[in-house]
Amino acid sequence: MSTTNISNFDIIFEPVSLGGLRVPNRIVMAPMTRRQSPNGIPGREVARYYAKRAEGGVGFIITEGTYVDHPVAGGFADVPHCFGQPALDGWKRVVEGVHDAGSAIAAQLWHLGNVRRRGTPPHPEWPGIGPERIVEDGVVTVETMTDADARDIAASFARAAYDAVEAGFDAIELHGAHGYLFDQFLWTNMNRRADAYGGSLENRLRLSTEVAAAVRKAVGASVPIVFRFSQWKVQDYTARIVESPGELKTMLDALVAAGVDIFDVSTRRFWEPAFPSESDADLASLVRKLSGKPVIMVGSIGIDNAFSAAQVRGAEGLSVGVENLDRAVARVEAGRADCIALGRALLADPAWPAKVRAGECDRIVPYRKDMFSTLT
Repeated sequence: MSTTNISNFDIIFEPVSLGGLRVPNRIVMAPMTRRQSPNGIPGREVARYYAKRAEGGVGFIITEGTYVDHPVAGGFADVPHCFGQPALDGWKRVVEGVHDAGSAIAAQLWHLGNVRRRGTPPHPEWPGIGPERIVEDGVVTVETMTDADARDIAASFARAAYDAVEAGFDAIELHGAHGYLFDQFLWTNMNRRADAYGGSLENRLRLSTEVAAAVRKAVGASVPIVFRFSQWKVQDYTARIVESPGELKTMLDALVAAGVDIFDVSTRRFWEPAFPSESDADLASLVRKLSGKPVIMVGSIGIDNAFSAAQVRGAEGLSVGVENLDRAVARVEAGRADCIALGRALLADPAWPAKVRAGECDRIVPYRKDMFSTLT
């Protein structure tokens, strides 16, 4: 059942400046892995998929995660690359289609970290890389990141960011959420190192800030850098990387100093309190307050269930419409967030923004599980 009471959603259709990038409205397409790019190359179907969301009224699109060229960055088949001329040519088509519809687009850059194990193509003989070594059945499946590895990773992200901008992207997003490489270093459950990359929060942030600084140097001062982060992980929905507003501010300040312009704050339910001591402050609102930077808020906007991996792939007939939109809009109106991001709602209906703006919410298409495995 809808929990939406506000009838005027005008503010989310107003233009906004994000790190110097002017976008036509405050509706963002959240990054969602689609695995529809054989050999890492986004084809014409992928270009059409993104163009349809722009044509449907999305102001700012963030692509699915794209692998950088570090040799153990990836592992899942058919995920697009952000390196190599064939992949970059594919992204040029994507960007052109989005721009033709009047929207802006960011490339999300991704490294799996220890999620990728030995035995995974394209280099099955190499272990993955992460904060700590992982041994399974007597075999080293993940190796500890060295200082030299950290430099190589930063260089890979810098190359990918430069190439993305050359392909026409308007902004770069660094995927620091959901239990992947940067998040692994931020999370004390995975990072128990005693060197410059572990221990204190400042040290656990080091890889993220080094990469952000390298990307900033590669793309120059005018290209916005977005940092996506979450408390929750795919493997632990109750996890935390920061335990208080003070720690959150330490993290935000370090990332801003490294070159981050915008924060993409991923939560499962955007309205939930960020910390027990902040009963009326959700995570996105706190990030906006503490950083002073533009914030993208995401987490169950337009749907009636919080994210779960099993549900995305298996749920039938989720309610997808304007669920919780009133609370999201109220936060934007109050200056507690700058944009709202939609995921499954836009998988279900590329024209969700246009239908909401026209007052045709009863025509919004509900989510089905087959929408996750196909491009429509």
